[in-house]
Amino acid sequence: MPVPLSSLAALHDLPFDEVIDVRSPAEYAEDHVPGAISLPVLSNEERARVGTIYVQDSPFKARKLGAALVARNAALHLETALVDKPKGYRPLVYCWRGGQRSGSFALILRQVGWQADTIDGGYRSYRRMVQTTLYDQPWPSPIIVLEGNTGTAKTALLPLLAAQGVQVIDLEGLANHRGSLFGAMTGGQPAQKRFETTLAMAASGLDPNRPVVVEGESSKIGQINLPPGLWEAMKSAPRLVVQAPLQARADYLARAYHDVTDSPERLEKTLMALSQLHPKERIEGWLSLAQGNAFAPLAASLMEHHYDPRYEKQRARFAKQHSKTFTLDALDAETLNTAAPALARAVETLSPSR
Repeated sequence: MPVPLSSLAALHDLPFDEVIDVRSPAEYAEDHVPGAISLPVLSNEERARVGTIYVQDSPFKARKLGAALVARNAALHLETALVDKPKGYRPLVYCWRGGQRSGSFALILRQVGWQADTIDGGYRSYRRMVQTTLYDQPWPSPIIVLEGNTGTAKTALLPLLAAQGVQVIDLEGLANHRGSLFGAMTGGQPAQKRFETTLAMAASGLDPNRPVVVEGESSKIGQINLPPGLWEAMKSAPRLVVQAPLQARADYLARAYHDVTDSPERLEKTLMALSQLHPKERIEGWLSLAQGNAFAPLAASLMEHHYDPRYEKQRARFAKQHSKTFTLDALDAETLNTAAPALARAVETLSPSR
């Protein structure tokens, strides 16, 4: 009998050993239930082929072909990924709508002797809960925005605050992007749906009576859009502002963005993308610094002439919000670790619930 999901968190409390996603690899890559493993019963090409036959020829022929392909792929999974599963194995299986693909695979698993069930409504029902959490309900916890100019080690401070017991959501980590022109990271960004799933899961685990710290962002991180409810909550939230000298920030960025500086072609291409915003002489100066491996001076100049003026203008929109400012003389690991307890205490004093 299909298992209904009452909430996002309910999945973790169900008595199953493993969650299996039997959709195609492309569907799984776009988004999936957190923790689910991919055991597709139709490949990307097979799914497209069956769908084409269903629409253009005959639903009966499509179902017959689909059944053959599902059986063939299920046999492969039984002989590989599932070969060592014990007699008492309990998998929870899902596909897009909780229909033929997951039902067929679960039936085969039950014939083996395993206690296999399916998710009622499949991935689609889970996706609806994600959308409800992020788009139909208010943000569940008071927000504190960790603010500061480029290079003030805000991202590095988040796990240190978490270690102090502060609730934290690393939006840039979820989006796999550092939120700037130089912010692309290895592996690229997840699909919007994947970002929303991980964000919704993080939101569902928050204590609504305690604040959660997020880094100051715009409404878009790279190509990922923040849900409007979260963005509105961030705009009206108190700010915990970190300040540091320009040289300290430049040194920090030169260390933190080594993936960019290690790729001369990428660095030059990114600098050239600023050509429409800055004089030719400045762009040439930046390129010269990059070619001479003068990465800290380059970072300092970029912040002075590009990032700081733009960030100051953006933060002026939130000038009326309650805030507390911390000034750090340096941004090395020891200084950040030493500052973390005081920053954590400031989070509690800024909390709107106090």
